[in-house]
Amino acid sequence: MDIKRRKFLKLAGLSAVAGIGAPSAFNMLLRGEARAAEGSEHGEEGHKAAGRGKERLGLVINVRKFASNKGLAGKCIKACHTIHNVPNYGNKKDEIKWIWVESYEHAFPEHSQYHRNETLEQLPIMTMCNHCDNPPCVRACPTQATFVNKKNGIVMMDYHRCIGCRFCMAACPYGARSFNWRNPREKDSRGRLKFIEHLNNDYPCRMRGVVEKCTLCVERIARGMIPACVAATGNTGAMVFGDLNDPNSEISRVLSENFTIQRKPAAGTHPSLFYII
Repeated sequence: MDIKRRKFLKLAGLSAVAGIGAPSAFNMLLRGEARAAEGSEHGEEGHKAAGRGKERLGLVINVRKFASNKGLAGKCIKACHTIHNVPNYGNKKDEIKWIWVESYEHAFPEHSQYHRNETLEQLPIMTMCNHCDNPPCVRACPTQATFVNKKNGIVMMDYHRCIGCRFCMAACPYGARSFNWRNPREKDSRGRLKFIEHLNNDYPCRMRGVVEKCTLCVERIARGMIPACVAATGNTGAMVFGDLNDPNSEISRVLSENFTIQRKPAAGTHPSLFYII
């Protein structure tokens, strides 16, 4: 299939998924192709060099620690969702999730599932936004509502810019984004929030019609704190957070001492999340 036909099919697919006019989709596609072409000129070595001298924040998730500490995964989820006013609609259809537990089979579909042992099958895989070096969600967004923080590599969200086209959701290979089909700020007859149990006034609630996801607690990082999920694990070693580009950081040490895997590496997104299985 030649390049023109591939571009046409991508354009048609994006338009069908989002339900918007072709001109907007076409402009978005052109921007994405231009950025992709710019990155491909340098290849894998260019990808590595791009991060040198800059802070690149990432996570190592030790799945074994979560398996041996029952309830730890739930503790991480609660900490994240409470701090960020993630609504609980009580059903799968409207579910909003920033961090959640996935099965090994669904988290790592590219790895062999043939004669998988029982231990692997039952492992709780903590999943969230992978904060990729080459994020397709950023290329797909027509309004720059999702963007990369140039200081530390975190993939951010500007909820005020989001127009709800869901291009980013279609582009993300990890299913790490959620769309607000309902109003998270909806109140009951007594004037209390229906879907947010404990409102954190220090973090903004979203609105209906926007996409949201994990931001690696950028608001906590700005104050010199670690992400809420990492803090919730305490001294268990289940999550290690730090600068991937600092050879003296704890995360670099853990990576050098352990074999790790990543989710869907063939997608070419270069995630900043690593898993010890």
